[in-house]
Amino acid sequence: MEDSELDPSELGTQDYWQKAYTKEIENFEEHGDPGDVWFGEDSANRVIEWLCNCGADRDTAVVDIGCGNGYTLSELAREGFTNLLGVDYCQEAITLAEKVSQAEFPHIQYKVFDITQDSVRELGKFGIVHDKGTYDAIGLNPEDPKACREKYIEQVADMLADKGLFIITSCNWTEDELIKHFGEKMKLKRVIPTPQFKFGGKVGSMVSSVVFTTK
Repeated sequence: MEDSELDPSELGTQDYWQKAYTKEIENFEEHGDPGDVWFGEDSANRVIEWLCNCGADRDTAVVDIGCGNGYTLSELAREGFTNLLGVDYCQEAITLAEKVSQAEFPHIQYKVFDITQDSVRELGKFGIVHDKGTYDAIGLNPEDPKACREKYIEQVADMLADKGLFIITSCNWTEDELIKHFGEKMKLKRVIPTPQFKFGGKVGSMVSSVVFTTK
């Protein structure tokens, strides 16, 4: 990968997310507020709508990498998906997600898992692998983000079942960059349309959502 790396940020550190989710747990327990949806609900719902209409069986094994408060999984459960797993490297995020979903969707499973460190063999294979913002956070890691990104890509490829789908949403990498990063291990299937803006004569998107499949 010859791309320049992102400028390091506290958003790429586990300490930041542990503190953030600790506050969100307190807010949920005191006020019932499940917390923010990364990139906003509109961005998440576009991907959820696409997944619901892509022809995948509702019992397809789904994993959400960096699940946060579990919003995406709860919405997929609402649409009838039954085999759902959320993983995050922060125990605090897993605790929040479990608290948010347990009353309405107790069948959603959650697990503490660091995709750049732990073995994906313990998770198994998935027909759908979803990521909204986790690859971004990995790219913001102050400590060797390139190696972490390369490990992430390798791990995701190993998690995909035959003809499986990997859906990634990013606000830091363009569609072309994502296709370049993941294209060696996976095959481009679809770019999910996102709202565009025009500035200085150039057209761009606030976020990029790209779907890959196994080669």
